[in-house]
Amino acid sequence: MTARLGRWVPAVLLLAVACSAGPDKTTKQGQTFQDLWQPFLVIAGLVVLLIWGLVAWCVIRYRARPGDDGLPNQDGDKPRLELAYTLVPLLLVAVLFTASVIGERDISRLDDDPDLVVDVGGFRWDWQFTYVDAGIRVTGEPGVRPVLRLPVGRTVRFRLHADDVIHSFWVPEFGTKRDLIPGLDNEIDIDIVEAGTWTGRCAEYCGLDHATMDFEVQAMPADEFDAWLDEAAANDGADPPVREVTG
Repeated sequence: MTARLGRWVPAVLLLAVACSAGPDKTTKQGQTFQDLWQPFLVIAGLVVLLIWGLVAWCVIRYRARPGDDGLPNQDGDKPRLELAYTLVPLLLVAVLFTASVIGERDISRLDDDPDLVVDVGGFRWDWQFTYVDAGIRVTGEPGVRPVLRLPVGRTVRFRLHADDVIHSFWVPEFGTKRDLIPGLDNEIDIDIVEAGTWTGRCAEYCGLDHATMDFEVQAMPADEFDAWLDEAAANDGADPPVREVTG
């Protein structure tokens, strides 16, 4: 009995470790994703364990024994059991599908009045970030990562566009990403809940230097962000329509 239980320990430990891990929760959208991800993982693990258990039980219970002749009894129809193992999976799929639709709508919802609007332009092979209301633009250069500074606790609208090929705006810690498609403007709202510094990437292969298409994200308290924005907007007294900021 002890030996049999020991066989299940690695699987249970693996499931426990997987459930304790998961995507980072640096945004409200990432939290919603994790709230979906963990129950899905638990249910998937339980289904796998159930299938393994049933297979093991059938193998042991109906294994060939000395003196057996032919197949086991094939007349054991159980309508209630058959109805149960048909309806339960259907019900489970319906529940998971409904939860997925609700979660996806929550993650993709756009605020009627975002606190900050940033135009994100992807091009081979770098990024350009334009703070629309402040008229500040940050453009990446070869060998220099552009820095995307964002406030914590505010709704940020990213307006995504590409002029050449498909790119993908991805910060793993955000828990969500969107493609930049030529001829199609895409939008996504992000609500950052904690300060930090992360690396953003293009998650869509876009050509020769795709691997170098990284940028840095600096999420800071709202008052620090406002101070940076005012300083960048001043730009030593210059007054062009859009002010270029290095890094």
